[in-house]
Amino acid sequence: MTAKIAYDEVEVGTELPARSFPVTRATLVRYAGASGDFNPIHWNEKFAKEVGLPDVIAHGMFTMAEAIRVVTDWTGDPGAVVEYGVRFTRPVVVPNDDQGALIEVSGKVAAKLDDRTVRVDLTATSAGQKVLGMSRAVVRLA
Repeated sequence: MTAKIAYDEVEVGTELPARSFPVTRATLVRYAGASGDFNPIHWNEKFAKEVGLPDVIAHGMFTMAEAIRVVTDWTGDPGAVVEYGVRFTRPVVVPNDDQGALIEVSGKVAAKLDDRTVRVDLTATSAGQKVLGMSRAVVRLA
């Protein structure tokens, strides 16, 4: 697969389609099984509160993976992502109810680089608070 977005058709400031990703306790249990990360802060409310968290929190790598989906959906090719990094600024708190939490992600082309690549800056929030900082991806376009 190759990116469906053409480098020549993208300008600095191009906005990627925003997405919202629901997260429930069941989502966290499935992610724990897939990743092997069974830290109780991701599934045990009593333990999470005992260590100073407001409630169970989503895995950082899960949050990071959900955020990059905005880029991979935009390009049409997960292999187009050349580089990706974030700073974890706040946890995604996931209450034990039918709603869970929502991770809201938007992205914008911040720079056109060499070799038909662009830097995309992402903004990820949950409950009105930024959960990822310095969230940036370098993407090779068609």
